[in-house]
Amino acid sequence: MYRFSNTVIGFLNLFTLLASIPIIGGGLWMAKSTTTCENFLQTPLLVIGFVVLIISLAGFIGACFHVAWALWVYLVVMLFLIATLMGLTIFGFIVTGQGGVVDVPGRAYKEYKLENYSPWLRDRVKDVEYWRTIRSCIMGSKTCDKLGSWTPLDYMEKDMSPIQSGCCKPPTTCNYNMATLVPQDPDCYRWNNSPTLLCYECDSCKAGVLEDVRRDWHKLSVLNIVMLVLLIGIYSIGCCAFRNTRRAQTDYPYGENRMTKVRPRWDYYWWRWIHDMKERLY
Repeated sequence: MYRFSNTVIGFLNLFTLLASIPIIGGGLWMAKSTTTCENFLQTPLLVIGFVVLIISLAGFIGACFHVAWALWVYLVVMLFLIATLMGLTIFGFIVTGQGGVVDVPGRAYKEYKLENYSPWLRDRVKDVEYWRTIRSCIMGSKTCDKLGSWTPLDYMEKDMSPIQSGCCKPPTTCNYNMATLVPQDPDCYRWNNSPTLLCYECDSCKAGVLEDVRRDWHKLSVLNIVMLVLLIGIYSIGCCAFRNTRRAQTDYPYGENRMTKVRPRWDYYWWRWIHDMKERLY
């Protein structure tokens, strides 16, 4: 058992060290891709990848080479990472808990209402600079071009992604055939047939982006839960490896007593003198 925890923590950290490379690569690819609109996930993915890389390297060195300070740094950072992931998971569930999905009668696709999402997410997409970046990203991905060949029957029978439903068409309730005195959705007046305008400034488009983010955050939260369970298990084994490393450095292994001197109690010499006096008398 003395070497077992060190060996296990060494192999586990070697595995996580190698696993952090594709995580960092995926984050860099998302950051450089012009067709990826998930800006919410790029930074957390890169941060998690680099943190896992650093702590895995420290844990591997500390466990395999009995470097106590490296294991100490590993355990401190690991504890911080566990707390951060736990907070991120809770925050993700709170922010993405409510959605704005609305069923459309007689259609396979769904529509989305911006006011039904959390205030924190709404504030993100209402920021002018941020939305300009998202809009350019959607236009660059040519998501709406895929609907150019659809027939009216396709609009009745086929499903759409949240971004296609919100950004590439006006709301289904809009009536453009005749003048009407009935108030319509404000997005009906934001719609434009120009390929560079469409409904990119509509609240429904912003809601479609948030629905995509909401779905991805739910996937990330599930991944966070799995990572939390694994990290807590690795952290427990790391504590055993740290104890073993400290014991190896102080040269006090299990089952061997290196104590050479014991300071006698204050009454030892008193009772020793009485015992010697009795032997002399008798």
